[in-house]
Amino acid sequence: MLILRVIVTMNPSYGGPCQGIRNSIPALSRFGIDNEVVCFDEDDVDYGIEDSFLIHRIGRGVGPYSFNSRLESWSAKNLGRFDIVIVHGLWLHTSFGMYKAWSKFKRHRTKFPSLYIMPHGMLDPYFQKSKDRRFKAIRNSIFWHLFEKRVINGVDGVLFTCEMELELAKQAFFGYNPKKAVNIGYGIQRPPAFNAQMDGEFRAISGLKEDDRYFLFLSRIHEKKGIDLLVKAYMNLTDSGMFSSLPKLVIAGPLLGRYAELMQKIASHQNNIVFTGMLQGNAKWGALYSAESFILPSHQENFGIAVVESLACGTPVLITNKINIWKEIDEGKGGLIEQDDAEGVRNLLVRWIELQDKERSEYRKSARKTYEEYFTVESAASQFCKRLEIDAHTS
Repeated sequence: MLILRVIVTMNPSYGGPCQGIRNSIPALSRFGIDNEVVCFDEDDVDYGIEDSFLIHRIGRGVGPYSFNSRLESWSAKNLGRFDIVIVHGLWLHTSFGMYKAWSKFKRHRTKFPSLYIMPHGMLDPYFQKSKDRRFKAIRNSIFWHLFEKRVINGVDGVLFTCEMELELAKQAFFGYNPKKAVNIGYGIQRPPAFNAQMDGEFRAISGLKEDDRYFLFLSRIHEKKGIDLLVKAYMNLTDSGMFSSLPKLVIAGPLLGRYAELMQKIASHQNNIVFTGMLQGNAKWGALYSAESFILPSHQENFGIAVVESLACGTPVLITNKINIWKEIDEGKGGLIEQDDAEGVRNLLVRWIELQDKERSEYRKSARKTYEEYFTVESAASQFCKRLEIDAHTS
């Protein structure tokens, strides 16, 4: 079985889908499934990592749509080698371009691959309703009627990372009618085992003492993430005197843009709120392993890789019900769930602080179990094969 992945870039700095591809390919290979990737990167690009699978770089696309005339000619020569083609993402030439090339290819062949689209949250209605995305929402509506509706309804199926993403996709656009909608799951690789150096590097960057407890936010500092709700709820609890002591609040993410500046300004008189900037490597894993709990009060999150990384480290998560994997986390008792508003975020903090030590310990155990049950790359690979009815052979 040979699968082709189609994506704009495999540059690791873009995270998300390209990291998901890198996570899944080794797990799928143990089921006898090989993968190749075609992307719109230049041939001499250096990703800074060594991939174990073949990547076909056909050159950069043009303009904000990433139009690439080489995709059709490459496809005409190569599609016959593959059993399945999966396009990762929408709204760029990778989706409609591959759909056109595939449609043309199969008109002249008796053997041709199945074609699937994996939106990675790009059909979430949030993106059409958010006030700060009005221009992009109009653009997407136009693109939907011109291109993407034909793609979604014309391919063999649409693949989703979780059941909530699948259900939300039905609400975004008129005329959504795919032949098949499949929740294939999603997973991440196991984190490196904890060691004292990780915690030491994190505390050196953050300035936290060895015995300081803390809540951890680790993500982009963006309006969508609900950080304003978190900072205000934390400050409200601090000022109220409701608790004799609170864990500190660590906000880890790139300190870029006006919103990040505003959040720092609001929290500037509060000594217990620490902005670390972006954490990587040992410092990142130290922050995740040693946190009291991980908190992400997001208004929209398709999967939330950092949420799952926290679970994998045995760190409970405090999240909103706008993170699409909240039901799995709630079922596994991997953390606490609330609404994505001021009251909900405050409740997340209060509910956690009011837990007894024994209850917190139980949540830590359940967090790791939730990861093992729902979000390992092995379980995602197994579900992928089962849902797409692939005759897999484990090795």
